[in-house]
Amino acid sequence: MNVTAVISVSLILFSVIDIIGSLPVIINMKKEGIKISPTLATSAAAIIMMSFLFFGTTILNLFGIEIASFALAGSLIIFFIGLEMILGIRIFRDHHEDGGSGSIVPIAFPILAGAGTLTTIVSLKVEYTTSTIIAGIIINLVIMFIILKSTDWLSRKMSPQVSSTLRKVFGILIIAIAIQMFKQYI
Repeated sequence: MNVTAVISVSLILFSVIDIIGSLPVIINMKKEGIKISPTLATSAAAIIMMSFLFFGTTILNLFGIEIASFALAGSLIIFFIGLEMILGIRIFRDHHEDGGSGSIVPIAFPILAGAGTLTTIVSLKVEYTTSTIIAGIIINLVIMFIILKSTDWLSRKMSPQVSSTLRKVFGILIIAIAIQMFKQYI
């Protein structure tokens, strides 16, 4: 396995997954009483990414869905998450009302293993070996787990004003990413 290729795949996935950029969303969800299990979220993201690596194109073809359509749907979800962050409103209510778990939806999917990540994984198959992509995914899963495990500590270190400001700034960035994805696949 080529170390340079593993680093390249890891960096590409890291930039698309953007766990650092998602941190304000995750911290905000925890402050709203939503339970997030780092182990469950990371495991679910791993299953989704690995499944998509091996079966993604087949699954989408089975339903007659093009990768571009899947990416567009994901961009809309990301757009609405960004709106929630900026406007302080709740759009995704099914898991928010009772302080339920947000580990799988929306953390594992679509935040960590969203349409952008899954589309990128399929695209990487053209240039890199499966073992290289698996190594890149595993490296990113470790980073995700560490960051998810550290959210309580990080949220205690940030003042409410800093947290609110970051949430709004990253909300705008998330909306910009969603619009960029939408434009790219339209």
